[in-house]
Amino acid sequence: MKDIFIGDVAHHIGKEVNLSGWATHIRDHKKVIFIDLRDSSGVVQLVGDETIRGISPEDVVSVCGIVKKRPEKLINPKLKTGSVEIEVKTCAVISKSEKLPFDMGKEQLELTLPVLLDYRGLTLRHPLVSSIFKVQETVIDAFRSGLKQKKFTEFQSPVIIPETAEGGADVFEVKYFGHKAYLSQSPQFYKQIMVGVFERVFTVNKTLRAEPSVTTRHLAEVTTLDVEFGFIDAWTEVMEVAEDVIKYIIKEVGRLNKGELVLHGASLPKVGGAIPRLKLKEAQEIIFSRSGKDVKGEPDLSPEDEREIGAWVRDEKGSDFVFITHYPVNKRPFYTHEDPKDPGYTLSFDLLGRGMEWCTGGQRIHDLSILLKKARERGINIAKSELYLQAFRYGMPPEGGFSFGSERIIMGILGLKNVREASLFPRDMERVDVRL
Repeated sequence: MKDIFIGDVAHHIGKEVNLSGWATHIRDHKKVIFIDLRDSSGVVQLVGDETIRGISPEDVVSVCGIVKKRPEKLINPKLKTGSVEIEVKTCAVISKSEKLPFDMGKEQLELTLPVLLDYRGLTLRHPLVSSIFKVQETVIDAFRSGLKQKKFTEFQSPVIIPETAEGGADVFEVKYFGHKAYLSQSPQFYKQIMVGVFERVFTVNKTLRAEPSVTTRHLAEVTTLDVEFGFIDAWTEVMEVAEDVIKYIIKEVGRLNKGELVLHGASLPKVGGAIPRLKLKEAQEIIFSRSGKDVKGEPDLSPEDEREIGAWVRDEKGSDFVFITHYPVNKRPFYTHEDPKDPGYTLSFDLLGRGMEWCTGGQRIHDLSILLKKARERGINIAKSELYLQAFRYGMPPEGGFSFGSERIIMGILGLKNVREASLFPRDMERVDVRL
């Protein structure tokens, strides 16, 4: 096991250290050779002669050397270790790499998305690519810590379920010991059950949707950040918690991922005071007034509509976020609470970040008789989910919740062009690790 990581070598100037990692950029000047050595913590420049000649990109090597200060004019401000270099005394190749299919030494990987994913085991090693998932780590950690500060309890939700939470055909059916089951498209039922146990709960979960979509925004498998809590006094409390969570996530990314933001030339989304709120009908009126496009009466916003509202909220409110509320009853899942003051519309919302949906949520129906009625109207055989119904048979407080798509958050923060870039191993209609 390592004693020293590359990211720590600047604290060992003048000392002999043992380092191991992957050779990246190699510059052979005959009498002197420079190699950038990479491990999980960063990159440092090795300086040597014949001792390090013959090393190829992505060879795994172990070196022993002296940590030395670089001359002032040769300091590399882009590297955490840019003020030092390693004068190599000994070097051993632990594992030889085959010839690379493309240059991994460039700051930017000039690859098409299919090639980037076809060689995922290799391209994930590139600092620009791996940095995406350092941001993902912060997003998920901040989601957890922010909610724990609010006395929420984490639980793990199952992936194999007897009935879908939202109805519809966009689910993966699986054979389960001679029975029919499904891969979970949402942990919704289990979140609500757990409200009856811990009152305030959250889960970081894999959810799977068999949507026949090949877009820059959709994946078949995503990591969702789900929240549910009881004893709400008003449905707007659900939006308030969602707002607190996303603000905390943005703050933590800004604090912990400055280097990753610089790598991607990205800036944090603007979020100042309270996030603006619009009813769907109001958003559609704004779209019409700005673009002349009449989407009034549509049950949802299209991606183009979301971008238009994103532009409006930046121009008019100086914010990269906006809540869109009151979607039609028939557009939301059967368990969504209808607004008694605005029949036909729900106490639900989407949170748009930089012109794209990041989160969806709302108040849930907690009255068993109404819940059963709504399920029957949708043709959902809720009897298969007796475990879910038990939570309501034996007392359920007014409650609500929401779900963030972690890949959407990362895509929005870093300005990625395709959500597949924000997934370590993306699944879609045309890929399960390899192209189908």
